[in-house]
Amino acid sequence: MDELLRQLPQRAKDMEKENKKFFSKLKKKPPKNLDTLMVELHEAEFQKTDCLQCANCCKTTGPLFTDKDIERLAKHFRMKGTNFIDAYLRVDEEGDYVLQNVPCPFLGVDNYCSVYEVRPKACREYPHTNRKKFHQISNLTMKNVAICPAAFNIVEELKKRVP
Repeated sequence: MDELLRQLPQRAKDMEKENKKFFSKLKKKPPKNLDTLMVELHEAEFQKTDCLQCANCCKTTGPLFTDKDIERLAKHFRMKGTNFIDAYLRVDEEGDYVLQNVPCPFLGVDNYCSVYEVRPKACREYPHTNRKKFHQISNLTMKNVAICPAAFNIVEELKKRVP
């Protein structure tokens, strides 16, 4: 897994031009069955991908935190929302709440998430490959293929299925 993760950013960069062209075409004319296909590809990939062997998303990036996420996590820690924000979050360039630091402070050495049951919505949905209207999140997907081996594989399989 370590070798795969070390190679992934370069593999994603090597595919970047091809992926941009593919997503541009996908945005203009998404197939009618795209949502169904994405769920199928996502489920197939995650039958063979164990996130606990990787956790690269938690080690290298952080999610956006919604107000509901902050409220839920603060309650979990028996803190006020403002105290949770002060302890763990910062406001990014776009005005969103994000982690102060990565790797995620809730990630254990065993790759288990200590707040898994109350984790942010963005974590629950990552890598967003089974999302409806997938063609609308191509920029996010381009970033995720460099972080998540499963997202990379799903996009490669999608390109085979949608010529």
